[in-house]
Amino acid sequence: MTTVKDILKNKQHQIFSVKSTDAVTLALEIMKEHRIRSILVIDANQLKGIISLGDCAIKVTLAKKDPDVILAADIMTEHPLIVGEEYSSEQCMSIMVAKKVRHLPVVNQQQVIGVISIGDLVGDIIKDQTNQISFLETYMKEHGLDSKGNSHFSFLG
Repeated sequence: MTTVKDILKNKQHQIFSVKSTDAVTLALEIMKEHRIRSILVIDANQLKGIISLGDCAIKVTLAKKDPDVILAADIMTEHPLIVGEEYSSEQCMSIMVAKKVRHLPVVNQQQVIGVISIGDLVGDIIKDQTNQISFLETYMKEHGLDSKGNSHFSFLG
């Protein structure tokens, strides 16, 4: 079973964040520069919230507000759902589906150590399935089975 810790090992360890007092424009610039779809709001090393591109579009653009004036605190989702390193990819997927979120901050001893995205989980599932298929193909070849599990050996008695 893959854990969040395993997934984070294969990711860059960079955490993108803004302060709650930063303008939304800064959050958007960071998201654009790093091609990410959400950004954490962290004040004094404490996670305060999360902002997604959807938050910016709905709460700023559609509301016809100025992103240079609106602060991260004004549009962030406060107290976002978090996971620990010990969570399984299945647990994270269940949380994301149930709560309709695409990003989960990973926290260890009240410090943010990463973010898990739906894309990370899907990538992990695909990797796991590819490994299982490869294992089964090797097993079948070694045991003389065709793709339907029929033996190529005939036993004459």
